[in-house]
Amino acid sequence: MLGLRTAPTGAFLLLLFSLLSPLLVPAGAEQELEPSSRLATAAARVALHYLNFQAASPGALQGLGQIRKATLKNVPDSDPKYYLRFTTKDYQSGETSGTCFATVLYPKTKSAPVVNIKCMNTKDQKQIEEEDNRLYQKIRHQTKPITGNNIPDSYGNIEPALEPVWALAVAGSSYIMWEKSTENLGYFMAQVKSVKQWIRKDDYIEFDYTVLLHEIPTQEIISCHMRLTWLPGHPLKVKYFCASDDQGLKDGSGMESGSAAEILPERGANF
Repeated sequence: MLGLRTAPTGAFLLLLFSLLSPLLVPAGAEQELEPSSRLATAAARVALHYLNFQAASPGALQGLGQIRKATLKNVPDSDPKYYLRFTTKDYQSGETSGTCFATVLYPKTKSAPVVNIKCMNTKDQKQIEEEDNRLYQKIRHQTKPITGNNIPDSYGNIEPALEPVWALAVAGSSYIMWEKSTENLGYFMAQVKSVKQWIRKDDYIEFDYTVLLHEIPTQEIISCHMRLTWLPGHPLKVKYFCASDDQGLKDGSGMESGSAAEILPERGANF
């Protein structure tokens, strides 16, 4: 009767290692994400919400283009942190407008994501300032306070006279969406349900909005009341309250944690 054979020690260890190696990745190792994954896309949108609010400029509004690279660093007992490189699109024209590098850290406590972002933009800063000034003057020279409802309408259309109001709503609601976002919940602004302008004696312009936010992936619609104050070249001031919140009025003044580096004109291959 033949006895049992034992595999050579070296071959056995090699086989065992190959079976167990997926389980031996050190805790906290960086994980490469598919650029199109939900987590990568959500983190990039959070970074853009933060950027759009900090820019305080309707002319500088950015939309997400393509995510080029996304990495997740998830250390046990620490906050998950995303490292991202993505392109952006001009919010109004839809044309590619630059490239951004960002990190997004989601605190385990109930506080806003910590964002650091730096972008190179093809849109000249002077051009952005001119667009903002034209929009500002258009609003300031209205003969009566601006009011509106259902922007855009059920067909997706926005009246030309209300486009400045919409652009400011996007900038202001970016603060709400950034602050409310978590690793598993994200937001889009679906509609301005109502808007009313308040006449001021100083140079600032001020609006009361009711905005509807689309929550992802729950598909819920969140109604938020937002008061926005703006003057070109100054931080955007936002106070808001959402129907889903169990806390009082929240205040944003463009001085939140994180950093949005100056958006620099793109220099092609030098970047």
